Amino acid sequence: MFGRGGEEMIACAEAGIPVLVVPGLTSAVAVPAAAGVPVTHRGVSQEFHVISVHVAPDDPKSTVDWPGLARSQGTLVLLMAVERLAKVAEALVRDGRPPETPVMVVQDGTLPTQRAVTASLSTVADRVSAAGIRPPAIVIVGDVVRVGQEVEMVRAERLP
Repeated sequence: MFGRGGEEMIACAEAGIPVLVVPGLTSAVAVPAAAGVPVTHRGVSQEFHVISVHVAPDDPKSTVDWPGLARSQGTLVLLMAVERLAKVAEALVRDGRPPETPVMVVQDGTLPTQRAVTASLSTVADRVSAAGIRPPAIVIVGDVVRVGQEVEMVRAERLP
C-alpha cells in the first residue's frame, strides 16, 4: 500500500521483465499488532482507515477527507506521518476528534530496535519530538491503543 507497487510492475512490464508479486501483510496492520495494538477490537472499533500522510492536511495536494476521519470512530493508521504529526493532530482535533484520544507511534516496527511512544492527540507531537522518534514509524490513533496498554498491564502482572 502506498509503495508504488503498481508503477514498478508497469515499468517492469514495459521493459519486458517478468514480475511475480508475493502477497504479504501491510505494515499498517503488522506493526500495530507487533506493538500489542489490534487495529479493530470488539466493542471498541469496528473499522480502521489507512492514510498516507506524505503531504500535510493543509496542503492543497492532500486528497484526504480529514474532517470525515475526525468524525469517524474508527482507528486511524497513519503512514509517513511523523514529520507532519503536529498538523495532523491539529486537524483531527479541530475537526472533532477529542484531544484526549490515545495515540501510539511505533518506530522501526517488528525490528529489534522497535520502540513506541504513547500520548494523546493533544500531546503526541511534543512527546514524539522529545523522544526523538524518526521515520520509519506508524502512527495509531484511537481507543484500540488502550487495548494494547491493557494487554501490557496484564502481562506485567503475570511476570514472576
